Amino acid sequence: MQHDIRGGVLAFTAAPPPETRAVFLDRDGTLIEELHYAREVDRVRLRPGVPEALAGLRRRGYALAVISNQSGVGRGILTVDDVLGTHARTVELLQAAGIYLDAAYYCLHHPADGCACRKPGAAMLLRARDELQVRLEDSWMIGDKESDLEAGRRAGCRVIAAAADWELAIEGQA
Repeated sequence: MQHDIRGGVLAFTAAPPPETRAVFLDRDGTLIEELHYAREVDRVRLRPGVPEALAGLRRRGYALAVISNQSGVGRGILTVDDVLGTHARTVELLQAAGIYLDAAYYCLHHPADGCACRKPGAAMLLRARDELQVRLEDSWMIGDKESDLEAGRRAGCRVIAAAADWELAIEGQA
């Protein structure tokens, strides 16, 4: 997997998968426990039920991509290296459970910057659509905040609010 920073978006992508649909996942509070600008990667923990839910989505033929606002960089609280470290730890935990991400997109802008990539804007999802070659109308956005869900709606995805029990939230939905 390679990464690049263009237009204030930190992106990780692998070769496009054969899937034509995706599940886009917020990171903090959805995939991992909410940490509020944490720099300590040893504190990164997957939320309960995440590996099982993602394995089920994979079996159903979905590509998996993270779509996350990381305004701590724009605010001067975090560095790009901090975001890279938390991303690497998240990937490590997922891979230990046999789950592999197809892509990850992080908006690094301050909320006042007015960028199109920051959720609830849809720019990161539109970029993922192009790079992963997925149909957004057959895809889902899962997040714990209204801005996550609104980004999905604006992109033309169906949306699911992340629940306390991931297994119950996903069962029968995707």
